Amino acid sequence: MTADLTIVAIYADLLGTYGDNGNLTTLLHRARLHGLTTDVISIQPGDPVPSQADIYLLGGGEDTAQTAACAALRADGNIRTAAENGAAILAICAGYQLLGEYFPDSTGARSPGLELLDIRTDRLPQRAVGELAAEPISPSQSTGSTDSNQWPVFSGRFTGYENHAGGTARGPSVRPLGRVLSGIGNGDGTEGSVSGHIIGSYLHGPCLVRNPEIADQLLGWAVDRELPALEEHSVNELRAERFRTVLGH
Repeated sequence: MTADLTIVAIYADLLGTYGDNGNLTTLLHRARLHGLTTDVISIQPGDPVPSQADIYLLGGGEDTAQTAACAALRADGNIRTAAENGAAILAICAGYQLLGEYFPDSTGARSPGLELLDIRTDRLPQRAVGELAAEPISPSQSTGSTDSNQWPVFSGRFTGYENHAGGTARGPSVRPLGRVLSGIGNGDGTEGSVSGHIIGSYLHGPCLVRNPEIADQLLGWAVDRELPALEEHSVNELRAERFRTVLGH
């Protein structure tokens, strides 16, 4: 029996420093709650990246791991094909940065990225470490033109923690995921980037554990339909505790 969707976890050993492999666990959990069946393909450096999957996950990692992962993905080329085919991609921290035009390597020099997002990352004056909270930005609040049918609509705030030295600037074709309420995010008052079916973010935690609405958006893109809202008491309690701690309410 063919599964409803296929999820590819990319280089979990290189890009799994901050617990981001938990995003796969959350996707599988939310998929079950929505009655969706899944196949999982775990890719390590040297393995070919499938080009026909539905969701691709990249996590965070140190500078040398990030550079190595980007070089391997550039040589393979199939993640670009997947993106062009409309696959959903969630990229966290180092994975987010390497989707852009360039990012800083371990020496601070600009290392070429995959150019799947119109973003560029340079060094921040000071490393961003700590809790990060943001609120969604709607198309009407964002400058520039956008296809509202492709814009993910989030109702809840975002929570996570960040640990990165890069500030990310967006080009005109990329929208921010949210507006920062506490923390640094991209470094310009916004957090993350959204373009087409690609979501990049500095939210660890893991991101999808703390923000299951993003998980449901990725799953909805994968099956090409809007999924119903699902409430989980334990997740709501976790989110409420984090917002009380970080924002005071």
